[in-house]
Amino acid sequence: MVNKILFFTGFGLATRFWQLGLEMRPFFNKESLWVWPLFGGLGASFGYWMQGVEERQQAILLKRKESLLAKRARRAEREAQAAEEA
Repeated sequence: MVNKILFFTGFGLATRFWQLGLEMRPFFNKESLWVWPLFGGLGASFGYWMQGVEERQQAILLKRKESLLAKRARRAEREAQAAEEA
């Protein structure tokens, strides 16, 4: 879970570096130091949200996999019964 949050925190900070580089402004200006935690926090919150999305998707996929396996088992059982009767 932490890897997504850390990755997107770093991505937010890298975005700030890129923004200041494009504007050709100093990276650590005294008046704008408050923006660094903002970019990191926004990236971390996005990573946290993405982690939740991934967990929900995994749960949906697991449920679907179980239903497909049950369906295949029922089909195999019906085919076996049909083969016995024929």
